[in-house]
Amino acid sequence: MRPPEPQARAGIPAVPGVLSAEDVLATARSIADAQQRSGAVRWPDGHVDVWDHIECAMALSAAGLSGAARRAYDWLRRSQRADGSWPRTFVSGAVTDPAAESNHAAYAAVGVWHELQVTHDEQFARTMWPTVRRAIGWVLGMQAPGGEIAWERDARGVLAGYALLTGCSSIHQALRCAVALADHMGESQPDWELAADELAHAVACHPGSFADKSRFSMDWYYPVLGGAVRGPAAAERLIAGWETFVVPGLGVRCVSDHPWVTGAESCELVLALDAVGEQAAAAELFTDVQHLRADEGAYWTGWQFTDQEHYPAERSAWTAATVILAADALSGATGGAGVFRDARAANLEGTQGRPGCDCATTSPGASPGDRAGALEHP
Repeated sequence: MRPPEPQARAGIPAVPGVLSAEDVLATARSIADAQQRSGAVRWPDGHVDVWDHIECAMALSAAGLSGAARRAYDWLRRSQRADGSWPRTFVSGAVTDPAAESNHAAYAAVGVWHELQVTHDEQFARTMWPTVRRAIGWVLGMQAPGGEIAWERDARGVLAGYALLTGCSSIHQALRCAVALADHMGESQPDWELAADELAHAVACHPGSFADKSRFSMDWYYPVLGGAVRGPAAAERLIAGWETFVVPGLGVRCVSDHPWVTGAESCELVLALDAVGEQAAAAELFTDVQHLRADEGAYWTGWQFTDQEHYPAERSAWTAATVILAADALSGATGGAGVFRDARAANLEGTQGRPGCDCATTSPGASPGDRAGALEHP
């Protein structure tokens, strides 16, 4: 049983005609119901991973459940290893997979920066800053000369031989948040900013640097969501994959070759669309995915639309979290509403073309004006 939560603050996200503030609060409470006594937020099967845990903490904070959010961040701080990483999974407080993923560790910076933007709590930022600093140091120890970052160190500490596009796109956002947090703390980290620029260039211009996971929708939209691809190139990328991954009226496929839409992928695409100014398309997709909402405010993970059944037959806290974060982005209710929108690479031209690099310096055949509103009727 979760501890009693004080009354949530005003300014809870709401999307008129789709979700009320009361609806969003009910969804946040469904996340709190998945929080263990330790503060960790579990999957339906009972395991905990750091990335999804942080996403849930962000949603709890955005919805005003500050006590639950702070318990989540306290667990994050206490469970970090000395080298700056976290084990891949925990069950009931015990480590069940000691390998560590780079995007898991990096996401701590997104969560802490988001919490600071929502609450303006300087003491919280000071408390969590060493955690973020260690995490980013560990992650950047995995960066290759081309800018990409290996996806894991295994249980023996051996670095993976390849990088993942989705994971690196998420890390790019995390590095931008980490740089902003470092500046806020008066401890600027120019090496982090350089690493973010190198990573953005790899994501935007060198797809061959990453393992081919193109059947997954995340590899389609995450370069936009994570901020490495924005502007005309982002619009072109989203348009190119729209018919492959978006099922009108239902949401976004997890993978291109299965009749299965998922709430998390759908709401992450909402966030990506919002980040590039396609609010109409974002709002329409957000409305479409509400068929996954359960009566008490939780969300089913996905829907198999050939068999007409929820698949898997579970309601996941991290799916609920993406709904809340998407609602906040669309409504601008909290100071953290722009945490994805603001992840934009500092110099997009620099990420898309460099001396001695064979990638194109501009995205062909498009300008911001040409693409404005292009996703309203794909």
